[in-house]
Amino acid sequence: MIFTKEKIEEFNTLLANAKKVVITAHKSPDGDSIGSSLALYHYITKEHDNVAICHPDMAPNFLHWMLGSDQVIAHQEREAEVVQLMDEADLIFCLDYNSSGRIGRMDDLLAKSDAKKIMIDHHRDPAADFVDLMFSDPQTCSTAQLIFELMEARNDLDKIDRETSEAIYTGIITDTGSFRFSSVTPKTHEIAAHLIGKGLDHAPIHENLFTTTENRMKLTSFALLEKLVVVPEMQAAYISLTQVEQKRFDAQKGDTEGLVNQALSLEGVKMAVFFKESDGIIKISFRSIAAIPVNDLARNNFHGGGHRNASGGKYVGKMADAIEKFVTILPNFVEENKSHFE
Repeated sequence: MIFTKEKIEEFNTLLANAKKVVITAHKSPDGDSIGSSLALYHYITKEHDNVAICHPDMAPNFLHWMLGSDQVIAHQEREAEVVQLMDEADLIFCLDYNSSGRIGRMDDLLAKSDAKKIMIDHHRDPAADFVDLMFSDPQTCSTAQLIFELMEARNDLDKIDRETSEAIYTGIITDTGSFRFSSVTPKTHEIAAHLIGKGLDHAPIHENLFTTTENRMKLTSFALLEKLVVVPEMQAAYISLTQVEQKRFDAQKGDTEGLVNQALSLEGVKMAVFFKESDGIIKISFRSIAAIPVNDLARNNFHGGGHRNASGGKYVGKMADAIEKFVTILPNFVEENKSHFE
């Protein structure tokens, strides 16, 4: 149990003594980082009148419908404002990231800040040296679920309103593939049931998250038809998109979200990888099923890490070289984890 009585008391003291609060989350925001940020924002503004959300960059368009999303201040676009808010804060929340390096150029602001810092996160191997209080549980499916459990531990579930429940639910379904991943537990379903029982209309959330644009659909079709490579003897598949290919379909931020999961959904595929070229860096997403530890593959070979079944990494160089490196190390990785591929 991570929300012990002692930790909750410390949390309450830190929040009560804070005059200015800032909520941060990782770079390249996803549904969980936005959902947990907004859920915490809606929750603590009920007892604190000076709260700001400062993220490294803006969320993709398909998340802008969320209530309160206009409160997110992006360092990439409003740097001076974020610098001031971080400098004046005396309490900073670190949501959905386990090390300061995950917040891009904001890591220096975090390091220089004299504010007390609270981590709420579900990634493995958290670095405790940059926070004062840590709520970390890699077994939990999402940080959004941890926000619910924080409210539960503080006996505040009666404070969940439409905005808070919408944000928590969004964070959960985006980080669980709509309740498909192995990280989902009975508790996860109990939380969803509680939110719906209190009046959450969940259908529009799914519609908003999974409604697509014409260009995005064409990009997805191109990626699956022309760029999908299946390696049947390794039970693996991968997709790659260069910047030129993305530009061809006027790709916007978030348009490639979920491509790696589509590759993973193929019959006979137990591990999928997505390579995306971005400003001279190849960003890599790894996904797997069962006990296949793609986080080890990412950490040991591509300067990354993450969850066992969902991780990220990068390769500095050309797309062809990144793919060649992956294809070269794949047989050894499969052999080392042979029991998980059977």
